[in-house]
Amino acid sequence: MAMDFFEHQDAARRKTGRLVILFILAVIGIIVALYFVFTAVMLYLDHKQGRPFDWWHPQMAMYVVGGTLAVVLLGSLYKTIQLGAGGRAVAQMLGGVPVEPGTRDPLERRLLNVVEEMAIASGVPVPAVYHLPQEGGINAFAAGTKPGDAVIGVTRGTMQQLTRDELQGVIAHEFSHILHGDMRLNLRLIAVLHGILLIGIIGYWILRVGGSGRSSRKKGGGQIALIGLGLLVIGYVGVFFGKLIKSAVSRQREFLADASAIKFTRNDWGLSGALKKIGGFVNGSRVVDPNAEQASHMFFGEAVSAAWFNAMATHPPLDERIRRIDPKWGGEFEASSPATPEQLEQLVAVEARRSPAEAAALGFDASRTGRARAAEALARDVRQAAEAGAARQVRVQDVLSRIGNPQQEHLEYAGQLRSSIPATLVEAARAPFSARAVIYALLLNREAEPRQFQFDRLTRFAEPAALRETRRLAGEAGALAVELRLPLVDLAVPALRQLTAEQYALFKDNVQHLIDADQRVDLFEYVLQRILLRHLAPQFEPRRRDVVQYHALKPLAGHCAALLSVLAHAGSSDTGEVRRAFGLARQRLRLDLELGDRKHSGLRAIDGALQTFATASPQIKKRVLDACVVCIAADGVTTVAEAELLRAVADALGCPVPPFLPGQEI
Repeated sequence: MAMDFFEHQDAARRKTGRLVILFILAVIGIIVALYFVFTAVMLYLDHKQGRPFDWWHPQMAMYVVGGTLAVVLLGSLYKTIQLGAGGRAVAQMLGGVPVEPGTRDPLERRLLNVVEEMAIASGVPVPAVYHLPQEGGINAFAAGTKPGDAVIGVTRGTMQQLTRDELQGVIAHEFSHILHGDMRLNLRLIAVLHGILLIGIIGYWILRVGGSGRSSRKKGGGQIALIGLGLLVIGYVGVFFGKLIKSAVSRQREFLADASAIKFTRNDWGLSGALKKIGGFVNGSRVVDPNAEQASHMFFGEAVSAAWFNAMATHPPLDERIRRIDPKWGGEFEASSPATPEQLEQLVAVEARRSPAEAAALGFDASRTGRARAAEALARDVRQAAEAGAARQVRVQDVLSRIGNPQQEHLEYAGQLRSSIPATLVEAARAPFSARAVIYALLLNREAEPRQFQFDRLTRFAEPAALRETRRLAGEAGALAVELRLPLVDLAVPALRQLTAEQYALFKDNVQHLIDADQRVDLFEYVLQRILLRHLAPQFEPRRRDVVQYHALKPLAGHCAALLSVLAHAGSSDTGEVRRAFGLARQRLRLDLELGDRKHSGLRAIDGALQTFATASPQIKKRVLDACVVCIAADGVTTVAEAELLRAVADALGCPVPPFLPGQEI
């Protein structure tokens, strides 16, 4: 039976715990080996001077233990701090260049389209995308500590050699790593191995210094060189066993990511086609950057030279991965070389035909077939539903199973959503300057008095050009169908991450004042602000990392009551319906909870509860979200706003929910 999102999170935590144990054992082994190296040198010196010798030297043992721990732990700490910026640090370490959200480069635009659709379908903000221009091999990686700071890195070979279906398969594979907690473990592996590798690096420099020059040999340089050689050998032996650990962890997770990618895209020929192209491509999946070895376990394909035996390979053999996807594959790879300009133009033309807006932006004739017509139909349907005040329904039993587990229908729906957003708004959302105006425009009130207050605020505190842009976008943003608003916010997140600290502080303050203009906070305003703060604040405001502190529900009873009270009141104004919804959710948790009154159950009341729930174990989060779903859907009808509030609550707990599809029943 396949694991759900919460089991994946638990499995990632268990693997991290085992990694710590293996790291401790490796350090102990290094200490013992170093002690014997230094003891051997002491024995040699004692023998030359005719002194009696002993294998046990307590003082030297203390020095070896202290010195080894200092070097390994400080080395690991240094690398951890260096990678503290998340995925961006890894991408820059590998020579990556950010792909600008508003790029007009056809291949970059195609890549961003795929990533945007995957992100919307997964229920996470669009990650930053990096291009590795010096890498001709077919490869990609996902890096970060959590979905909010994740990046996708793609080589030049991947962009130029793969069709859209193949590229989609590769990106879906990387999104599996983002959703299932693999990225943080991968970063920790880099830090651990760096600490052990530092022993070997020190030995190398000691060996160089001790073995250089006649004078050094007269002054005991031979003994120094011997110590350096011992450190070098022991350090690299430690790295050898560290790589065995890294490779074993990586290989199994690659199989899981392949399976998730196929489930996501329901397009096995896309992923298998990419793997087959790697096998026949002249550059394979090789990454030439000197730092590729450190991050080899993070890539889609084998990034460094093939290991001399399978235990050292960070990825399963290509043919084994392909046969798990395509059992009928004959085992032959078709030889290929870098794409010609004509082939590249053909790749771009296929992408342009998917959307009139993209076709116009890339200079192609807008073919009104397929995807374009589907997007227009969706836009028409959501407009009609909004005008009729229609409420959408969702299946309660499916919500938890969707978390971190998007399906092919979510991907198709996400593509239609993205294509249904007016091109003017999409283009504005992709640039840091105008992305702020998009958010401001979405928050403009329909009532004259609060709307004037909002514009007065922007006139005083926003940049004049941002104010003009907000006025320009206000009409289309105000008419935007409710289903399209949060996908537009997701598209804007990468651009907003490029703000300076000062720009972010002013933007955050303006958003708060725009929301407070009418003295109340509606569901959309709350959800929008939660998403922005969760996915922008960590980059601009130093925060402590969420560490699991709660493994039982009972200590969280008060927070559960506050959260469920807010959700029950948000779902209905009828007292009986509110009590019924709260009662059903309370039964689900099997806790003695008291319903809060409406006056004290505003949306702001759950901020503290959500921050606390973020430090709960995955299984506790699962139970809380299950109760939230029951509470919201208790009246048999779930509106779009209620569904998005549920997604915001799940997002605050680190549990991404794909968009709810229209026409579903409870």
